Amino acid sequence: MRGVPSLGRPTRRLALPLTTDKEGALRHHRKLLAGVPVALAAGAAVISLGSSSASPSALPQPTTPIKHVVVIFDENVSFDHYFGTYPKATNPSGEPQFHAAPNTPTVNGLSGGLLTNNPNEDNPQRLDPSQALTCDQNHGYSAEQEADDGGLMDMFVQKTTGGGCTQSTTPDKSSYGPAGIVMDYFDGNTVTGLWNMAQHYALSDNFYDTQFGPSTPGALNLISGQTNGAVVHGGTSSSVANGTMFGDTEPYYDECSNNTTAINSDGTPGGVTVSLTGKNIGDLMNSAGVTWGWFEGGFTPGATVPSGTGTDVLQDAGSSTNYAEGPVARPACTTSHENISGASVQDYVEHHEPFEYYADTSNPDHVSPASVSDVGYSDPSGTPADEAVNHQYDISWFTQALEHGNLPQVSFVKAPAYQDAHAGYSDPLDEQRFLVDTINQIEKSSYWAHTAIIITYDDSDGWYDHVLGPIVRPSEDTPDELDGPGKCGSSATPPAQNDRCGVGPRLPMLVISPYARQNFVDNTFTEQASITKFIEDNWNLGQIGDGSADATAGSIDSMFDFSPYARRAPAIIMNDTTGEITRTIPTGGGGGGWAEEVGGDAGSLLPKFTCTVAGRSRHVSITCSEPGSASVAARKLKRSTIEVLLHRDGKLVASAKGRLGAKIRLRARLRGRYTLAVDVGGKVEVVRTVRIA
Repeated sequence: MRGVPSLGRPTRRLALPLTTDKEGALRHHRKLLAGVPVALAAGAAVISLGSSSASPSALPQPTTPIKHVVVIFDENVSFDHYFGTYPKATNPSGEPQFHAAPNTPTVNGLSGGLLTNNPNEDNPQRLDPSQALTCDQNHGYSAEQEADDGGLMDMFVQKTTGGGCTQSTTPDKSSYGPAGIVMDYFDGNTVTGLWNMAQHYALSDNFYDTQFGPSTPGALNLISGQTNGAVVHGGTSSSVANGTMFGDTEPYYDECSNNTTAINSDGTPGGVTVSLTGKNIGDLMNSAGVTWGWFEGGFTPGATVPSGTGTDVLQDAGSSTNYAEGPVARPACTTSHENISGASVQDYVEHHEPFEYYADTSNPDHVSPASVSDVGYSDPSGTPADEAVNHQYDISWFTQALEHGNLPQVSFVKAPAYQDAHAGYSDPLDEQRFLVDTINQIEKSSYWAHTAIIITYDDSDGWYDHVLGPIVRPSEDTPDELDGPGKCGSSATPPAQNDRCGVGPRLPMLVISPYARQNFVDNTFTEQASITKFIEDNWNLGQIGDGSADATAGSIDSMFDFSPYARRAPAIIMNDTTGEITRTIPTGGGGGGWAEEVGGDAGSLLPKFTCTVAGRSRHVSITCSEPGSASVAARKLKRSTIEVLLHRDGKLVASAKGRLGAKIRLRARLRGRYTLAVDVGGKVEVVRTVRIA
């Protein structure tokens, strides 16, 4: 058992390397021994000594009503590809329908000449649900710049079409890519769930990839706002120049990296890998005691543990005598699922896991926490440092934490690959199932009342978008091509960090929360590092520093309304196949998620009050009273007309107006369980569940 010294038996330990590189000595991890039974099934736990759970009251408190942030980080979608024609859907027969609410704001999208006389070689065409699975496009750092062509935005067909895939004309296959498909888009009849979320919450049409390039730079910018400080191991990498990461080389601190290559003798993955120096948002949260985790599909290894060519070492307890014994074992992240076309897709993608590039926030052996009560916390005392979970989990632990009342304050959620929207192996319909199931679960939980869900993407996949964002971080190096060979943006002297040109392509970004502005399109200039900034500001973490984009990134605060008098956004429950809304729960509700207080989290600004229900069937009355507060807000409420509303299954059943403190009679046949909403002066609400006999 861990932590118990052996009595005369040798304990297994890795040989230590003789040298270290500049990001510090590699942490050494206990190897899973070949031939020894090891629990590696999904959700399997490792023995731990003690528990690290803390009471919620002991946790750092946020600066806003948002107590939990959930970032759902999907793959490879440009803004125009998903929202180019929002809020106008075609609505053909036989497809999920979308009809915008009155006064829905428009977006900076595709209209007029962009649809009928586009400067590119092909006009954008609508893709329907039968064309959901498509070819992957070229989304390299240089290719995306060439497509933008200095802001003319007219070279997508030539530069980002079909990143190495076969250009087939057979729909619903990973090779589907007829001529000009890179220009094409989905509307509310395919990405129905996302369009419905935009109707009820906040959508940004001015949000960007922090720099040009594929998945890994986008993921790194989400957690650190920085891609400089890259160190290459095991050879050379075309993904790194001038110490800056702009491609997709696998992470050094992940033993599932390069899983077809034998593991090295020191336990590091074979082949070429990259590590990152510096800090990320995880370091700041650890220092402040904020609970957090990255949850990714397939992170728990599969049932097999292939061996490499390295050598494991036996060491006598209490001595320095080493004995070579057998090959080093390694975890194998081989679980998979089928996408809508029936193709088997491996769940875990190593270069999509940004924390595995950093020594201090990595979990190289993919070990699991001892129990769900440990999720989000630093490792329990007594856990050996070489077996640290380090806040990196399989996605199954997110579900367990949510169900068991242990949701971390900050969660980064990554779908298994077949559901992450990445063209070539995933698609918007598989993605929709994941998004809807995850969001429905959060909305029905007790956490919904004070949670913000942020949905965005790591890169554009090279899909057409007609907007060039401002170049706030220019670069002048060989890979740059935006403004001609070797140039991206304009600067009088070469920038300090070449090969980090940005901002890159425009991406979708939505905020889903009771505190989100409803049916709102935000035009504030923001980028991936703006999410980092929001987390920093919400818990007073300070900034990452050392050139991180968090210092200059725009704020997403305008997508929220934290006024205590604001009407809170409802929870919308959607069908995970069609994306259509099946139920609306006023003001969040969802499993008792809202306290009986005006405005949800008004604190001392507004008085709390209670509502009692009397009578039965056709003779029901509701009396709402406040407990005698002498505040100005309380006196105003006493003079206000209030309206009580009873909902069932998202539908209004009965309502009536009256005064605070007086009986308000409802004229309807009532029996059973209802959601009670109270509208106070047309500005604030209270929600609770009531039962009428």
